[in-house]
Amino acid sequence: MNRIKTFLQVHSHSPLFLLFIGLLSSLFFTVTFLINRSISLEGGHWFYSGGLRLIYAIVLFSVGFIIFKGLDYFKLVIKEYLNNFKFWTIAGSIGFGGFYSLLCYSAAFSPAWIVATTWQITIVSSLFVLTFFGKKLSKRIWFFTIFIFTGIILVNLSHFEISNLETLFLGSIPILVASFCYPIGNQMVWEEKKKRKDENKNFEIINNSFVKVFLLVLGSFPFWIILYFLSDPVAPNTSQYISVAIITIISGVLATSLFLYARSNANSSSKLMLVDSTQASQVFFALSGEMLFFNASFPNAIGIIGLLITIIGLVAITKSK
Repeated sequence: MNRIKTFLQVHSHSPLFLLFIGLLSSLFFTVTFLINRSISLEGGHWFYSGGLRLIYAIVLFSVGFIIFKGLDYFKLVIKEYLNNFKFWTIAGSIGFGGFYSLLCYSAAFSPAWIVATTWQITIVSSLFVLTFFGKKLSKRIWFFTIFIFTGIILVNLSHFEISNLETLFLGSIPILVASFCYPIGNQMVWEEKKKRKDENKNFEIINNSFVKVFLLVLGSFPFWIILYFLSDPVAPNTSQYISVAIITIISGVLATSLFLYARSNANSSSKLMLVDSTQASQVFFALSGEMLFFNASFPNAIGIIGLLITIIGLVAITKSK
């Protein structure tokens, strides 16, 4: 245990360590795309793919905090939520509610690999979000980010077929909007932590990655209540209950916590961009999952070139300042 702590103290801010944690979170995130697509193919409604995950996550985190941190710590987490209800409702509604509901919706119209590939536009979206929040990014960061995105486009084109424009529209536009929701929500939390630190306020409670995920999920609760009445969903079946539970643990808890942990240790704008860029690897994992579980074909020459470009871009961005 002491060796692990020493290792983290030495390497927790290094680009390669952040790259590894980001890629690991990306692998877990990919489960969402694959299982959501499976749920859709079985007739499950997209609202419950997100709504059930909300309930599962709240219960899971609450029990986890009480068992591993104690009831008093859990009370502090709830106090943080209540004292900053407006902030967590806004950040949660954008960063979890808007983001995840739109991804679930798109899964009803597009295969997992299309969702995962199109989702990579969040790399470019993150640039605009970081710039909006006053972060200065070097030209090299912009170049390699666009370079990575070019690779993603080639991968997308290698599988693209115009068969139904309406389906293509309904599957892609929600992801485009979600690509902005996710980094906005995460950056709001990052900025809140920095603000409290600069003002010498206690930010220890939101320095915990699991707490941040829990507060974002809990903050989105009003959003999901409104969405329920707007969508009028059909009741879920047993299979959907189980599938969403798996997503909650692997993606909602492990993936999101790892991703936020990496972002919290990113002590520069270039490292923040590096962590965000690792999510491009989801397309690789999604393609592998599609080939393994949905009998998708192996990428053609254009797809392979796109994969290589993306890998080169990810390696290059780790060395950018």
